[in-house]
Amino acid sequence: MVVNSICPLCSSPRPSRHLTSTDHLVSREKFDLYKCPDCGFVFTYSYPDEKDIGRYYDSGEYISHDDKAKGFLNLVYLQARNIMLNRKRRLVKKSTGLTTGSILDIGCGTGYFAGTMKKAGWEVKGIEPNLKARDFASGRFGIRILDPEKISELPDASFDCITMWHVMEHFHKPSDYAAQIRRLLKPGGICIAALPNCNSHDAQHYGEEWAAWDVPRHLWHFTPDTFRVFAEKEDFAVTEIKPLPLDVFYISVLSEKNRRSFMPFIKGMITGTLFAFMTLSGKYRSSSLIYFLSRK
Repeated sequence: MVVNSICPLCSSPRPSRHLTSTDHLVSREKFDLYKCPDCGFVFTYSYPDEKDIGRYYDSGEYISHDDKAKGFLNLVYLQARNIMLNRKRRLVKKSTGLTTGSILDIGCGTGYFAGTMKKAGWEVKGIEPNLKARDFASGRFGIRILDPEKISELPDASFDCITMWHVMEHFHKPSDYAAQIRRLLKPGGICIAALPNCNSHDAQHYGEEWAAWDVPRHLWHFTPDTFRVFAEKEDFAVTEIKPLPLDVFYISVLSEKNRRSFMPFIKGMITGTLFAFMTLSGKYRSSSLIYFLSRK
């Protein structure tokens, strides 16, 4: 097990237990989340190391690694994913100012976003640790998908855009990835990272049952403020922040399931709609946020 006794973001020795959350997906084990009183960063205090974490992803319900939808909620997720693919493509086009270019999708899962970018004329590569997902993506979309250990073999300054859609919170060594991203981006290139927001309305409402804690798969739990600190530390500038509007519905339904609520889908959709309206006056309270990064 890996134990963080000091804050991974600011090295403060004073973090204390924030809450305890349960792994509802696989093991039913409980994991403590600690919060730093100095910088406000929330992190999973103790978690399996890289060689042991794989079993916590071994579930047919972990949809990003398995293209076969199991259950009504995952069918809804896949429909929402299809809606978001073209929005993500447009975000890449707008943020880079390019119609086509080179893109690396880190944590590409079963490859649907990478496939969308290839179809739009981009030169695409992917990084994915899960062998099953990697093989599916390569076979279906004809894209070169690498094991994470191979990222260092990619040439310097080779990508106009690097994307991480709900991936960075899983990294055991996020600073190592940040260094690779700096190396791989072309001058003027953009990195796009989507992350859950633990200062969101839904996170505050659901507390320890908030589905996006997703322990022990999620190790780091960012807010806009703490992510800016991380970016600055890694020599990036956050140039823009946008909400991911559909995430709040999926997370709210899963959170209601965690609570064992009666009719969790209906209740989650209702509460998700309420939270979506609340964020119209403050996007930094959205369930998930997209950060646009440039090298300093």
